[in-house]
Amino acid sequence: MSSPTSRHISSLNLLKIRFPIGAVASISHRISGTILVLSLPFLVEAFALSLRSEAGYDALLSLVRNPLTLMVLLVPVWAVVQHVLAGIRHLLMDVGIGSALRDGRRSARMVLIGGALGTAIVLWILWP
Repeated sequence: MSSPTSRHISSLNLLKIRFPIGAVASISHRISGTILVLSLPFLVEAFALSLRSEAGYDALLSLVRNPLTLMVLLVPVWAVVQHVLAGIRHLLMDVGIGSALRDGRRSARMVLIGGALGTAIVLWILWP
C-alpha cells in the first residue's frame, strides 16, 4: 500500500520531464561523444581523399562549400566543441573545482552556450 506522500511516475515521456541543467550538459557530453565516434570513419575518409591528389582536395572543397553539406558538417563540429568543453568541465569537477551546486549549474550553462557559440563561430568562418 502506498502512502499519500509517495510519488509514482505516471509517464516516461522524456519531452515532459524537466531535467536539471547539469543533467542536460552531461547527456550532451555523451551524445556528442557518440556523434564523434559515428562520424569518425567519414572524416577519416574525407581526410584521405584530400591527401590523395589535388583533384580529390578540390572535389572535397567544392563539396564542403555546398550549403547543405556545410549544415551536415556542423553536427560533428558541434560535437567536438561540446565534447571538449564538457570534458574539461567534468575533469575540473573531478578534482573539486566547481563541484558546488551553484558552480556546477553555472559551468553547465557555460558548456551549453559555449558549444552553440563555438559552432556558430565555425559556421561564420566557413560560410561561403
